[in-house]
Amino acid sequence: MHTARVTSIVIPAHNEGRVIGRLLDALLADPSASGPDIVVVCNGCTDDTARVAGARGDRVRVVEIPTPSKHTALRVGDEHARGFPRLYVDADVVVGAADVRALAGALAGDPGLLAAAPGRDIPLAGCAWPVRAYYRVWQLLPAVREGLFGRGVIAVTEEGHERIAALPPLMADDLAASLAFGPGERRVVEAARVVVRPPRTWSDLIRRKVRAATSSAEFERFQATRETQGAAAPSARTRTGDLRALLRARPALLPGVVVFAAAALAARRGSRRAIRDRDFSTWLRDESSRQ
Repeated sequence: MHTARVTSIVIPAHNEGRVIGRLLDALLADPSASGPDIVVVCNGCTDDTARVAGARGDRVRVVEIPTPSKHTALRVGDEHARGFPRLYVDADVVVGAADVRALAGALAGDPGLLAAAPGRDIPLAGCAWPVRAYYRVWQLLPAVREGLFGRGVIAVTEEGHERIAALPPLMADDLAASLAFGPGERRVVEAARVVVRPPRTWSDLIRRKVRAATSSAEFERFQATRETQGAAAPSARTRTGDLRALLRARPALLPGVVVFAAAALAARRGSRRAIRDRDFSTWLRDESSRQ
């Protein structure tokens, strides 16, 4: 039986031994607090993820499964988690104990709020200039500012959990989870922060964008099915009008918009074969952000 007094954090982790320690250290940095219930689900790991997580002590429970599947890991994490609000956190981001409390407080303070995510910080130092140009544009897009996706953290109430648990397994799981809630049901809590490390090189950026384009195509197929069943299908797709509006407001961003458009075109080309073959399981992981 769940208890509302316990905040649970589920961390799916596939070969994240290099980075999961920094996340867990941030979550455990407040020893005076009772702390959240943390469940790390090592799925199909062939590295030392389980050992690194287990070394953080009794406040972290490690569950190992043989299947390298984020969706399966999330469901297994739900089976072991003890309470709500519940946070789903990617292993390669960094969010702290105070940020977890801010998200839980936002959900507790508004009965109409079902889901929340922190504001994102993307450290661009050390990235190639096209990567920096791309993210300066990307962060200003309305859907990116307002959506819960692309943050690696989503917090839900028990009612919110029921809604995302009903979603099918999709590559674009964070996008699907964000769009499962209406504008009045979700909130970006800027007082809470998450550090999301970007790819460092252009080639790694394109790999990440190819994955995003492929997963978006799968998500749009899912939405098309919903539309045939009479359900409205919200979208977070960047439109040409969004870029034009951005340029009108900030003409100096023109070089960045050109880079953004080039990345989108390269990603579209790179995803064609996977979309044609309906290959929505091959995970193109950016390793440069895990250095």
